[in-house]
Amino acid sequence: MDTKAERINAERVMSYEEIRSLRRGSLRPILARDKGEYFELNGELKGRKNLIPVYTDDYVGHKAYERTLSFILVTAFHRVFNGLDLIIDHSISLGLYCWIRDRILTEEELLMLEVEMRRIVSEDYPITKECMCLNHALEMFQKSGDMDNYLLLKHMDYSEIKMYRLLDQYAYFYGKMAVSTGDISLFSLTSYKYGFVISYPTVKEPDVLRPFQPQDKLFEIFEETTRWDELIGVSFVGNLNEKIRNHEGRTLINITEALHEKKIAYIADDIKAREEVKIIMIAGPSSSGKTSFANRLAVQLRVNGLMPFPISMDDYFVPRRLTPKKVDGSYDFESLEALELDLFERDMAAILSGQEVVLPKFDFKTGTRGVSGTRVKLPENGVIIIEGIHGLNPRLLSGIEDRYKFKIYISALTVLNLDKHNRIATTDVRKLRRMARDHISRGYSPEETLLIFPSVSAGEKVNIFPYQEEADAMFNSTLFYELAVLKKHTLPELMKISKDSPTYEEAKRLITILRLFEDIPDEYVPTNSLLREFIGGSQYYDY
Repeated sequence: MDTKAERINAERVMSYEEIRSLRRGSLRPILARDKGEYFELNGELKGRKNLIPVYTDDYVGHKAYERTLSFILVTAFHRVFNGLDLIIDHSISLGLYCWIRDRILTEEELLMLEVEMRRIVSEDYPITKECMCLNHALEMFQKSGDMDNYLLLKHMDYSEIKMYRLLDQYAYFYGKMAVSTGDISLFSLTSYKYGFVISYPTVKEPDVLRPFQPQDKLFEIFEETTRWDELIGVSFVGNLNEKIRNHEGRTLINITEALHEKKIAYIADDIKAREEVKIIMIAGPSSSGKTSFANRLAVQLRVNGLMPFPISMDDYFVPRRLTPKKVDGSYDFESLEALELDLFERDMAAILSGQEVVLPKFDFKTGTRGVSGTRVKLPENGVIIIEGIHGLNPRLLSGIEDRYKFKIYISALTVLNLDKHNRIATTDVRKLRRMARDHISRGYSPEETLLIFPSVSAGEKVNIFPYQEEADAMFNSTLFYELAVLKKHTLPELMKISKDSPTYEEAKRLITILRLFEDIPDEYVPTNSLLREFIGGSQYYDY
């Protein structure tokens, strides 16, 4: 744990030379910061004296750690298994799931890979950044068979690009990197399913490497998405851009939306088949599209002869004076204790027993709860739909038997990566969705959205993610084409964020990603699409 002196020292302005000599236990500074701008610790900073050291307990520093670890993995893989195709696919259980095209590594082979990675780390090899003519880089990608990179960059309006080099391996990464392999001290490789997981510390615990915990239900959703990739013919952003340039955008959208509808219908069929189910609980992190999903599910339930009735958990908040508080003194509305759990369970149990219940109504202005006047008495074919962040928590409605409940986890999980080694994080999609919605419906700037997102994410890690595997069904709400639509709603505003802003580095990274996408017009998006919840024009919303 950091001492008070270390925390003060971390915020003291230092020179480049001072920063490179620092140590915090086993950790070295991975980047440097000057106000809101981050820098790699290379020779370009020599003599500079207005820098603050950045460790991996900083979000940007943590992402640099992940990126550098990925480069070490790629380099070691090509040295041990030259000719095979490594895919760094998606996050799972505090790590990244990786697989090899047309091959599953044995335990012995995986150990060989890890040994080579650890050798590269122990030798503390430099990671350099070199400017390369774009045409030269494209020729290199073609020669090495990296067509995902070739398709992604061949239409970019660049004369040159900056390539990273480690030993004899060149790679193009979208964000800051460590300058030497010795900065990456903690990681492990674990065989899982058809590939392996590379685990590394979290931003909250930069000195701790937690053991891999399987998440089989979540993995199956990613596998389902991979099958959709193959069906549509879009595995990476370059493939998507080619289809847009070939005027296949509308067709792509229609197929993607149909896949969503088919999955929602399948979940409705599963609910119908479980004849005792009376309560459907939907949970997921911010900007997952929960409300649009709930509305579309309700339609499919009606098709199956069920009568859905929505109930808002927000009306069961405790009075404001009883609301738990965070360490900083602000109200913790995301805590389970912010809800009147006993009252909620009594009302749901009464409804299930056939009684008529008058629902409460919470007044957010006064922080008090009254009576809504809404009376609920479920018909024989009725089902309750409850949407909220605690829907998967076993403590919610713990006194009601599980056979009456059906739990659904929804999230905007990654469906499309930039290339084989650069993923688009799930949180990136949700950030961009929320930026667009906040700007349209609330007049918030992307900077304001980025400033509050860490607090939102902290609540999700406590209240939602630990219970993912409790779900009876999972739904991936991401659409293959959505960043090509969200680009126009977010890019111009992101570019207004100044270097002095603490969100500048994150904005710059998101700008880099968005610029890689071709545009798709809003009018191509159907009014019942989950994406409409964020760009406006939804048949379920009135902005």
